[in-house]
Amino acid sequence: MILAIDIGNTNIVIGCIEGTDISFVERISTDTQKTTLEYASIFKMVLDIYHIQPGQLKGSILSSVVPPINHVICDAIEKVMYIKPMVVGPGVKTGLNILIDNPAQLGSDLVVDAVAALKEYPAPLIIIDMGTATTMSAIDAKGNFLGGTITPGIRVALESLVSRTSLLSQISLEPPKKAIGRNTIDSMKSGSVLGNAAMLDGMIDRFREELQGDVTVVATGGLAQFIVPLCRHEIIYDDALLLKGLWYIYEKNS
Repeated sequence: MILAIDIGNTNIVIGCIEGTDISFVERISTDTQKTTLEYASIFKMVLDIYHIQPGQLKGSILSSVVPPINHVICDAIEKVMYIKPMVVGPGVKTGLNILIDNPAQLGSDLVVDAVAALKEYPAPLIIIDMGTATTMSAIDAKGNFLGGTITPGIRVALESLVSRTSLLSQISLEPPKKAIGRNTIDSMKSGSVLGNAAMLDGMIDRFREELQGDVTVVATGGLAQFIVPLCRHEIIYDDALLLKGLWYIYEKNS
């Protein structure tokens, strides 16, 4: 079993995994001000909650899109496990053939998602990751990573809308009963929740045209659970996709 960690702009995903056996998946807030000891205490507390002793873990791996706190998280993991974690980046083998203009620009989270999706699902693939940003990645029938799209995440867009308007307030992400809102709250829910579902449906259609054929669509990320059920396309929701990818990369490099 290994400790797998993904550092995102908003949340840090933590989980213990061995093959298809996932002990848990948890999220904590990303905080660039926290110290090594504070993060170490959090990791120790999470492991204690699930009755996992550091000695049960044979290693650790992390991916990150927030480089300034990588060393803090690595040091925290070493304090808890006495093992230096593997970091997804240059020098780490992924087996992914990346065909974008500058492969070095591809975020490690998208690499990890793609590695897991190719192992778990038939290509060609569309991979949706809904977090701080909503990303969609395209993988062709040969397993090549072709590129994708990046749009503002639902909460980021909502926060921007609320902060720039005087009469609109924060809302929950519950779906409205109808697309045509009869009040301000329902109108905002329709635009944010149903609007994002419609955006995904429309982009899936466009991706399919370019990929030319039947495509497997997989979604992950903390916000996908709210949007995927409202989409009209068949989308597989896999909350543990990123952890699975970290496991596969760890095994490939061990």
